[in-house]
Amino acid sequence: MSKTVYPVILAGGTGTRLWPLSRKSYPKQFSNLTGQTSLFQASAQRLTSSDIIDFASLIAVTNSEFRFIIGEQLQQIGIDPGPILIEPEAKNTAAAILAACVFTYERDENAILLVSPSDHVIPDLNAFHKSLKVGMSHLHDRKIVTFGVTPTHPHTGYGYLELSDGITDNLGTTNLVSFVEKPDLTEANQMLSAGNFLWNAGIYLFNVKDMLDAFQVYAPKIFKLVKKSVENASLDLDFIRLAAQPWSELESVSIDFAIMEKAQNLVAVPFREKWSDLGGWDAVWDEGNSDITGNVTMGPAHTIECKNSLIRSENANQQVVGIGLENIILVAMPDAVLAANKDNAQDVKHAVKLLKKKGVAQAEIFPKDYRPWGWFECLALGDCFQVKRIHVKPGAALSLQSHKHRSEHWIVVEGTAKVTVDDDEKLLEQGYSTFVPLGAKHRLENPSDLDLVLIEVQIGAYLGEDDIVRYEDMYKRTSQNNIEY
Repeated sequence: MSKTVYPVILAGGTGTRLWPLSRKSYPKQFSNLTGQTSLFQASAQRLTSSDIIDFASLIAVTNSEFRFIIGEQLQQIGIDPGPILIEPEAKNTAAAILAACVFTYERDENAILLVSPSDHVIPDLNAFHKSLKVGMSHLHDRKIVTFGVTPTHPHTGYGYLELSDGITDNLGTTNLVSFVEKPDLTEANQMLSAGNFLWNAGIYLFNVKDMLDAFQVYAPKIFKLVKKSVENASLDLDFIRLAAQPWSELESVSIDFAIMEKAQNLVAVPFREKWSDLGGWDAVWDEGNSDITGNVTMGPAHTIECKNSLIRSENANQQVVGIGLENIILVAMPDAVLAANKDNAQDVKHAVKLLKKKGVAQAEIFPKDYRPWGWFECLALGDCFQVKRIHVKPGAALSLQSHKHRSEHWIVVEGTAKVTVDDDEKLLEQGYSTFVPLGAKHRLENPSDLDLVLIEVQIGAYLGEDDIVRYEDMYKRTSQNNIEY
C-alpha cells in the first residue's frame, strides 16, 4: 500500500459568519485573520510540509471565481500549485471530495487521500501530523478515518461525533457511532458532560479505493455523475475544469450525509490540541492576542475603558476607537461596519440575509475585486461616474476590450503603464494620463517588475462590470454575458 498522502483542500464556500470581512466574492479562507498568512495559505502549508507524513502535491477543489486567487496565494508562500479542480457550480462537499477521488484514482489506484477544509486554525503542526500517522495505521483495515477535536466548552456552532464506549487501540482511536448536527445549548452541555463526543473537524483520511466503493454503495447516482464530469473535464490554462452538464444534475449533499452517516467502517481519531474553524468573530477574538483587560485590536484600532472586546479596522486610513465597550465585536471595513455583542457572534449570518433581502451589494461583494491581473476597488460612485483604484501585478495585462456605455480616463500614480487605445500604443510614467473614448479598443499592461497603480475615472450612462466586449485575453478567461471574471 502506498504511504504517500495526497492532500485535498476544499476551497469553495461563501462564509457568512465573518461578515463583513468574509463575503461570497472573497470568503474568509483568503484573508489574514490571525497571522501573516491567509487561512488558505496556512492550511496549504500544513498539508504539504512535514517530517512525519510524505505528502504528494496539493490538490485544490474550488470554483471558477477563486482559481487565480488560489494560484497566486500558493505562489506567494513558495508552494507550486498542483492540480486545481474547478467545479462548474457549488454542490457541497460530497461531489467535491468524490471529484478529487476520481481524479486521483486515475493516476494512482493505491492513493491515500487526506481531505481538509481551507479555513481552519491548527497551531501545533507536529501534533496534527502525528494524529494523521495514527489514522494511517487503520487504513489497512479499509477504515475511513475522521478526526474530531476534544471539546473544551458547549459550542453550538460545531457538529459533533459520537464515539463508542470502548477504545479500540492504545492511541485513543474509537469506533464512530453517529454524526450529530449543530446542537442547541442544552444538547451541547449534555454531550460535553457525557464525555464521548468530539467536535467534528471535517477532516477525513482514507484509501481512494475505499471511498469510491462507499460512493458506489451509498450514493451511486452521485458517483455516476461525478465520474462522468471528471472523465469529460477540460484543461483551462493550468486548471482542470469539470464538465458542466453532468455536474448540473447533481444534488447538493454533504459528505457526512451522503457517506459518513451510512458507512460502517468509520473510526475517529481524537485531536487534543488547539483547533478552531474560526466560525465566528468570537473565535477570532479567542485566537487573538488580548491585552490585560481581554481586548483584541487589529489594524488601526484602539480601546478606552473597554473589556473583552474585539475591535478591528481593515482600512489603514480609518482609525477606529471603542470607548466603554464590553463583550463587543466591532469590525470596520471601507464599505461596511459590524457592531455586535460577542454572545451573538453566530447571528452575523442574519445580517447578510437582511442585506441580501434589501438588495445591498455589500452583503456578498467584497470592496476589492480580485482578478488574475491584480485587483481594483471603487473609491467614489455617482449616477454617471465612477472612480476606481486599479492595481496591476508585474508582467500582467488586462484583456483587449471595449465598452459600449462608458469612456475612461487613466492617471498613473505608481509604476509604468503600457497603454493601447485603438492603433495608438504608448508608455505612461507616474503622473501622466490618457483618455479612452467610448467604443475604443484598449488594453492596459504592466511591462515592469514593479506594481502598477492607477486611478480610473469612468463616465457614462451605465457603469456595470458587464459592459465589456473582449477581443483577446492572456488568461483565457471564459465569459458569460460578457461578464469578466
